[in-house]
Amino acid sequence: MDIAPIVKRMRATFAEVEQRLSAPDAFSDRQSYEKLTREHQRLSEFLVTYDLLWSKRRQMEDNQALLASESDPEFAELLQADVEQLEEDIRRLDAKVMTLILPPDANDSRNTIVEVRPAAGGDEAALFAGDLFRMYTRFAERQGWKVEVLSQTETDLRGIKEVSFSLVGTDTWRLLKLESGVHRVQRVPTTEASGRIHTSTVTVAVLAEARDVDIQVNADDLVIDVYRASGAGGQHVNTTDSAVRITHKPTGVVVASQQERSQFRNREIAMRMLRSKLLEHKQLEEQAKYDATRKAQVGTGDRSERIRTYNFPQNRVTDHRYALSWFNLPELMDGGLDALFTDLHAAANRERLEAEIAALS
Repeated sequence: MDIAPIVKRMRATFAEVEQRLSAPDAFSDRQSYEKLTREHQRLSEFLVTYDLLWSKRRQMEDNQALLASESDPEFAELLQADVEQLEEDIRRLDAKVMTLILPPDANDSRNTIVEVRPAAGGDEAALFAGDLFRMYTRFAERQGWKVEVLSQTETDLRGIKEVSFSLVGTDTWRLLKLESGVHRVQRVPTTEASGRIHTSTVTVAVLAEARDVDIQVNADDLVIDVYRASGAGGQHVNTTDSAVRITHKPTGVVVASQQERSQFRNREIAMRMLRSKLLEHKQLEEQAKYDATRKAQVGTGDRSERIRTYNFPQNRVTDHRYALSWFNLPELMDGGLDALFTDLHAAANRERLEAEIAALS
């Protein structure tokens, strides 16, 4: 894919942004100045990465030419080691270029709410939902993000019936936005005595957290119910009606929180979740590409709607949207998602780039 036309346009834009930042009145509008500064930083990082990529490619060509004509075995071995390192550097830089080349998503600066729920597979699906919850929170810890559990219900076997949690930090939405969908697991469950491999599914929904100014909620549009919080097996874990369920009548969106002992705190959490779902609803309507319901993100949970498979016997994770695979499943499940996210976003950006290049030609 020839991205030269886009790179040429980005160099011109970078020069224009630099000129505007150096103008005497650059500080007169603080909001505009901050926007220009962010754009300058993004373009600068891209161009430095792109130029380094081309430098590595030229080194690769030179080393391969030397290797083809080299008769000294020891020097040839050194050249081969350099070529292998350059190949890895080029792969990493190429993926980074694909990540940086397109403008950021409008939601990239927002915090994120993630919902994880078991779908098909009974107890094993609930156990894997717990594994995914741990995977995302471990990744968040590595990133230095703040994790806040908004709602969580466990099963008797310590699986997850449902969990919603917020992530606060840099790039939470940008990194996790492609996680929405059905995640399939293939493994021998701890509850399986015969050693037979089971297939189960879990749905993940990733929502950009709405700010109060994004969504105005009319109190007359809400139905608010309070009830006693329940734990695994359905037993009540509180003697007061502290749990809160809110229904937004115009859209039919329903949210609930029973995580806190305070009804006021649960209501506050439920309103955060509601605003984020309504923001998603609004944005999907504006894009006119998807249904305005949560089903547009996670589907029904049927195995045929999977976006990714975690195959434990083969130590393999496969993303079916871009035909990508990784063979370090234990590390991934422990939150080591950096390489997966880099490859995944690079593939997604390539698709977007192809459309943009087609439009320019």
